[in-house]
Amino acid sequence: MASSSNCKAEIDADDEVLEESIEHFDDFTLASSWERFISEIEAVCRLWMADGPKNLLEKGAVLLESYGNLYKVKSEMKYAMKSYFMEYYFESNPMGKAAEWNFNLHDLQLCFGVKEFLVIAPQSASGVVLDAPEASKLLSAIAIALSNCSSLWPAFVPVHDPSRKAYIGIQNLGTVFTRRFEADRIGSQVPIKLMHLEGLYEIFVSKFAYSTLDLSIHVFKVQFSMRLTYRTIAYEDDDDIKGTDAGVTKSGDNPNGEASNRTQWDDDCSWSEWYYAEDPVRGFELIAIWSEKIVESSMEMAELENSSPHEAEKWFITPNFSPNVLEGSKGKRIGFSSQLHLVVDALEMSFEAQFIEDFVSAENPGSDNLKSMVIPSPTVIDRVMRELFHDGVQLTDFIDGEHKTSRAIKGAPLESLFAQFCLHSLWFGNCNIRAIAVLWVEFVREVRWCWEESQPLPRMLMNGTIDLSTCLVNQKLQMLAICIEKKQQWNEDFQDCLGSEDHSDSMTEDESVAGDDSDTMHKPSENFSGKVDSFSIADDSHSCGRTIAREGKKTEDLSPRDDKKSSENTRRGSAGIIDSMMLLKSYQSMHAPYTQEAPLMTEDMHEERLQAVEAFGDSFNFSAQLEKEILTSDMSAFKAANPDAVFEDFIRWHSPGDWEEVDLEDSVSQSGVGIEKSKDNWPPRGRLSKRMSEKGNLWREIWDSVSALPASEQKPLLDPNREGEKVLHYLETLRPHQLLEQMVSTAFRAAVDTLNQTSYGDLKQMGTKMDQLYLTLASGLKPLQVNRLSADSETINDLRRLCIVFEHVENLLTIAASLHRKILRAPRLSKEIFDDFYNFYSPRMGTGLTDDVVHKEHNVKVEVRNQERTVVSNMFSPPTANQSWRKVLSMGNLLNGHEPILREIIFTLCDEVNGNHYAGRDAGSSQNELKSYRMYTCGTSNDLRVALSVVSCD
Repeated sequence: MASSSNCKAEIDADDEVLEESIEHFDDFTLASSWERFISEIEAVCRLWMADGPKNLLEKGAVLLESYGNLYKVKSEMKYAMKSYFMEYYFESNPMGKAAEWNFNLHDLQLCFGVKEFLVIAPQSASGVVLDAPEASKLLSAIAIALSNCSSLWPAFVPVHDPSRKAYIGIQNLGTVFTRRFEADRIGSQVPIKLMHLEGLYEIFVSKFAYSTLDLSIHVFKVQFSMRLTYRTIAYEDDDDIKGTDAGVTKSGDNPNGEASNRTQWDDDCSWSEWYYAEDPVRGFELIAIWSEKIVESSMEMAELENSSPHEAEKWFITPNFSPNVLEGSKGKRIGFSSQLHLVVDALEMSFEAQFIEDFVSAENPGSDNLKSMVIPSPTVIDRVMRELFHDGVQLTDFIDGEHKTSRAIKGAPLESLFAQFCLHSLWFGNCNIRAIAVLWVEFVREVRWCWEESQPLPRMLMNGTIDLSTCLVNQKLQMLAICIEKKQQWNEDFQDCLGSEDHSDSMTEDESVAGDDSDTMHKPSENFSGKVDSFSIADDSHSCGRTIAREGKKTEDLSPRDDKKSSENTRRGSAGIIDSMMLLKSYQSMHAPYTQEAPLMTEDMHEERLQAVEAFGDSFNFSAQLEKEILTSDMSAFKAANPDAVFEDFIRWHSPGDWEEVDLEDSVSQSGVGIEKSKDNWPPRGRLSKRMSEKGNLWREIWDSVSALPASEQKPLLDPNREGEKVLHYLETLRPHQLLEQMVSTAFRAAVDTLNQTSYGDLKQMGTKMDQLYLTLASGLKPLQVNRLSADSETINDLRRLCIVFEHVENLLTIAASLHRKILRAPRLSKEIFDDFYNFYSPRMGTGLTDDVVHKEHNVKVEVRNQERTVVSNMFSPPTANQSWRKVLSMGNLLNGHEPILREIIFTLCDEVNGNHYAGRDAGSSQNELKSYRMYTCGTSNDLRVALSVVSCD
């Protein structure tokens, strides 16, 4: 008994445990895994339907940028040990009619004319269902789930090989009708009948007409619309448009050693002197659209096939851009930006040596990197030097065509000698530090030869000034050019003197002296812009009498002492009388002397003076000491022009601020001077300023020590021999990093100035971008002016970022130039295409050191107006004989001998469904119509894709 009771107790305990473990509600309607799968699909669909587009967007629906405002949500599920995903595609605004030829349609929207839809597919590499029974089972499952939800969403399953782009699908249209979908593709050997519109029309009609009917004579009211796509011959493939490989520089040699007469698309662009750019616009595609029309027979289709594209209702054009433009060049593109990257790398390496010559030889210690750097052959060096010096021209002005903010970049002007050197350096070898050093050594050697042979420096302005807004090397070259000019003048004067001495052998001693004086009088013409002192007066009384008479004064008013004659007071070097100014100690008019120009100084010479002033304080005498040579020359010339002048007269002329006038009325009342003299306002009353009156004033000491000597007889303030040698010493001992800093600034400025000369029409966005680039360069290159860089400076990375910004603008500019040249007679089209591309390209125009990749396709189409169709059709030049034999024309609707590369057709047959409230509304048709048959075809003579949707009454 005990054992039996124990067994019973154990059985009851096991039953309780079993009941606890399985105690739940069993729904026997979900008896199989397939039914559970249907239930899972239904639950997901109900959730999406309940949320609606607005809530789905808030929950993170993914925007498909290539398809306009199309979004998708995704859900994963399993069935029979396999994983599947279901995607729901919807638009943010689901209302409205589905546009058939919208360029932003999804492939399934275009094929079947739907707006929102579901796709269920396996999670596999192919993403398609290869087993037919499995595909049917999936489609049945989703159809049942959607029916349970009372949803009208169409659902699709991808089948067969992915290359076939095949689908099967289903859609509930209420309780009465069901639409079924099917799409497939023929990849080769398309039947000849299906290459023509007539055959495609008969295929569509055969889907609903009785097979015994003669389709060629029977009338069916079929809606027809068509879209044809034409493509211009790629410019690099056109036999009539000859070109060489992109990226070959003009300095490069032909590897075959043969001269090439082939032209490039950018031959007339400003950068073509330095490199050939790949054409960013490979060609254009023209899309011609025939809107819906009713076709009643196959004969009409045959007529349509022979119609011209000019009969189409709408034309659209889109450019075919180079993949390097859309995907990023990634170092493949050759241009100024790629070479600027290299010169920045050279700047980073320039800190490794103290002298330029250290980089020339690869045998120097620590020069492992130099051994791998290749320099061009001597013949290339000779050619570059010949282009710089022997083929160079003398320039008159740099301002013509210069951008308004170009001078904000502290470099050299584009056409100047140093700017051309920098541009040649970009393409010399691979712009490594060793190649630059070799070229610089040769450059300085040529400059010294010009100096020693007194030959003018080419590509330098001959205006006798130094532009302090440019880089220091350019200032030094300007100084040297001026010194060479002065040196040439001295040599010419010396030769003239030798010639005059030979000629004077037959002259008397007095005539010889007179000749010397005459020669002396001509010297001012060389130093003072052709002005000479044309008279030398010995009788001051006569001179003053004539001068004051010109002022309207009477000779009897003069003081008797003016009649004194002095052979020492001979006036020389006068440039003319100064109005209303007279000498204090005599009644003579004051004469302005010819003076020497102030000696020219470069930026570093000005800085030395400023440092000296800061070191010695703001002392008046010290500043006078710095200007002693100029003061001495001016005082000496003033004394020669005004023999009776005193120190106060010089101050009144040279520094009026240091002469303090005294009120004339007070002076007359205090001194009791007669009324007659007060009428003549003479003599002027005043005194020297405090600083000029101080004891030991350096100005007065200089005045007392100088003798009267006109400027033509003075020693020149600028010693061309001394200053020229100083310039050459600077160029020969310039530190590598100092040279490269100035080269980087000048290379950036010269490159952007070159690009700015490109013609791109009235593209305002491009002009704005160029203006912004100038400002960006001016700001980014300022650190190079302070001369405080180091190899690990952050400025090096900033310069690399600047190169990336430059590259983006250079890409935009090449596109703008290419569009402008190809659509020159339709500027509106080029403007709209460029504006669309600019908006597409702008998000990737960052400044990061890596390429910013934006996963977005450029598929903007611009509508062509009627008056622009002739311009666009002329872009499709008739194919040449070589191009015509390559393929047999098998399709109609030719445009200047070109057949379409893609033909898309939509056939539709609608039936009335009046009074049938069980039928769901069909998207894209009217309330009383149902698209019972729809067929979309897409293809060429080599392939054909067909998508069919049929409505049936179940």
